[in-house]
Amino acid sequence: MKLAMIGLGKMGFNMAKRLLQGGHTVVVHNRTSERTDEAARQGAVPAYSLTEVVQKLSRPRVVWIMLPAGPVVDEHVREFGRLLDPGDIVVDGGNSYFEDDLKHESLLKEKGVRYMDAGVSGGVWGLQIGYCLMVGGDPEVYRIVEPALETLAPKDGYLHCGPVGSGHFVKMVHNGIEYGMMQAYAEGFEILFKSRFSQSMDFRKIAHLWNQGSVIRSWLLELAEAAFSKDPDLASIKGQVADSGEGRWTVRQAVDLGVSAPVIAASLFTRFASRTEDSFGNKVLAALRHEFGGHAVVKEE
Repeated sequence: MKLAMIGLGKMGFNMAKRLLQGGHTVVVHNRTSERTDEAARQGAVPAYSLTEVVQKLSRPRVVWIMLPAGPVVDEHVREFGRLLDPGDIVVDGGNSYFEDDLKHESLLKEKGVRYMDAGVSGGVWGLQIGYCLMVGGDPEVYRIVEPALETLAPKDGYLHCGPVGSGHFVKMVHNGIEYGMMQAYAEGFEILFKSRFSQSMDFRKIAHLWNQGSVIRSWLLELAEAAFSKDPDLASIKGQVADSGEGRWTVRQAVDLGVSAPVIAASLFTRFASRTEDSFGNKVLAALRHEFGGHAVVKEE
């Protein structure tokens, strides 16, 4: 199929590349033309304005947005509402708040433009192994976009979760769970680090060991092993851990729904504390975020 990818950051660029490898025609646009040019060298069709994006697509046009949640996405949705024709489709694949999806759907519906939300997980590894896709929207829109979803995802790696907003809601909860899982590993490694046995321990080998038949085996442990192989004591980074919003939204929903979610809430608050308290556990969290998502780490001076 033919579609556009708007936003060529770490995720958007690799998603465009995977779509190209799958035989799709991808029109690409980025705020900085250098990334657009780079994608064009990979076989994409370059567009240097949103108007040009629309001109280079065929109806029903499919525009996939991979931009930071908030005002930037709002701005692009409004602009595509102006530029697109009835029946065209906008897909928000970033980490937008699900309530924003409902606003975007309502705005576009006035213009006859259809909307779909897609929560995307896979980080910098998605190009190689595929992206987990959690999709919300009208079933007809889902079917139109499905060829791209099938290419982007591994086997059984995409799901129609329900109406608009449900995809980002499922992705939000996914990221809240991720916070809790990472926090448990971080606390465990800090206990090891501070124990009387730490001088004889190889954390890389322990992470590898725990992935061999253990009930706590996971991809996160593979990433921990990779991080420890580069820096055995994580001495080169600070334990400052950012949060990109989904953990906060998950906790907010837990409060609104009256759901007890102490693990996710505590993991979020630990990230807040990490900005003033350095610790080995927080170094593990920072290292894991860097390994799976390419998120920046703060280096020790």
